[in-house]
Amino acid sequence: MAEPGRLGNSPRTILDELHRIQSTDVVLPLADNLRRELRIRCVARPDKAQALLLDRLGLRLPERLRPPPAIEV
Repeated sequence: MAEPGRLGNSPRTILDELHRIQSTDVVLPLADNLRRELRIRCVARPDKAQALLLDRLGLRLPERLRPPPAIEV
C-alpha cells in the first residue's frame, strides 16, 4: 500500500491502488414477501492514498451505485 502523496508514476502502482477500491451488495429480504429481496450496491470509502489518486485523476466515487434495471418476468 502506498503512502498518501507517494503514489509514484508507475502505472502498476496506480492500478493496484484502484484495484483495492471495493463495492459490496447488501441484500435484505422484503417483509411482505420473503422470496423477494432488496439489493443495494454500496462502495467502500477510499483510504487516503486512493482518495489522493482519485482527486488527481479528477474522479469521484458514487455513494451508492445504481442497481441494474428491473427485468419483468
